Amino acid sequence: MYTTMRLSMLASAAVLLVSGSVQAQQAPQAPDTTFFVTSVGLGKGADLGGLDGADKQCQALATTIGAGGKTWHAYLSTNANAPGGAVNARDRIGKGPWKNVKGVAVAESVDDLHSANNKLSTPNSLTERGSIVAGVGYTPNYHDLLTGTTPDGRVFPSNLNMTCNNWTSSNFGTAMLGHVDRTGLTNTDQARSWNSTHQSRDCSQDGLRATGGNGLFYCFAQ
Repeated sequence: MYTTMRLSMLASAAVLLVSGSVQAQQAPQAPDTTFFVTSVGLGKGADLGGLDGADKQCQALATTIGAGGKTWHAYLSTNANAPGGAVNARDRIGKGPWKNVKGVAVAESVDDLHSANNKLSTPNSLTERGSIVAGVGYTPNYHDLLTGTTPDGRVFPSNLNMTCNNWTSSNFGTAMLGHVDRTGLTNTDQARSWNSTHQSRDCSQDGLRATGGNGLFYCFAQ
C-alpha cells in the first residue's frame, strides 16, 4: 500500500512539473497588441506560402499572446504577377494606431507609419514575446526584415522581382529588406529605413542569413 501511495504521489508530482513547465514556456499575454515582429520565420527562406502563409504566421503568433481575436496581416507587398494582382503592404494593415506588446504606440496611422514620426526602432520593434530582435552588434544579426516594398510601402514594378516570386520561392529572385534596428528619424535615407534598405543576396534561408536576416517580418492588426 505504501508503494502504491508513493507511486501515486510521484505521478502527481510529475504532472505538476510538466504543467508548470508548459506554463513557463507560454508567451506573456498581451491581448491589446496590434503590432509585432515575428519571433521566428518559417524556415524556408522567403518562401512564406504567399501572403496567406505569412498572414497565418502572424495570426498564429498573435494567438499565443491572447491577441488572436484580431485580424492580422503581414507587412508585405506583392507585384502584378501574383494571383489577384499587385498588393501594397501599406494597403493591407488597417488604419492604425498600432501598439507593441509593451503598449507603446509605434504609429498612429498609415501616413504616420511611413513618415519620420513613427517610433519603429530597436526598443520598440519588439517580437510578440516582447523581445528585442538581434541587430547590429549581436551575433548572429537578424535585423533584415522581409518587406518587398518601397519606402512608402508600395510594391516595385513587376519587372523587378523583389518579393522572391511573391513570397512563394526560396530560389528565385531577391527580397527587399528593411532594418528593424534603424537609426535616425528619416525613412527616406535607405541606410536607416525600417522597410526598404537593401536587397537580400537571394531567397534561400542561407541567403537571408548572409545579409543579416532570418526570414522575419512585421505583423499588424487591422
